Amino acid sequence: MVRLFDAQTEASAESRKNGEDGEVMATTKKSSEAKGGGKGLAALVTPSADLAAIVGSEPVPRSEMTKRVWDYIKKNGLQDQTNKRMINADDKLLKIFGGKKQVSMFEMTALVNKHLKA
Repeated sequence: MVRLFDAQTEASAESRKNGEDGEVMATTKKSSEAKGGGKGLAALVTPSADLAAIVGSEPVPRSEMTKRVWDYIKKNGLQDQTNKRMINADDKLLKIFGGKKQVSMFEMTALVNKHLKA
């Protein structure tokens, strides 16, 4: 399919790109905050002593904390082989999971969050 542009369509597109008076509009680019600044997943969090035994003690963004917990789980083969959504606790994770021997990956996130200070 061939699309034809007439002068009016082209002028309309140009006026959206430029200001109505023909001036080129400045675009604002959001500056990305330094790693660890901000809110939500980017906010720096400090792990409890129990969690620090798994992920380290330095403050990191929440997203990095979650990644480190998953790295620990995979490294130690703690993901249930028959139901991959379940995480089996070892001695260190037992403290994080409140004594539960097995939790779902969704429950794990909530339990880990209890061991974080913003």
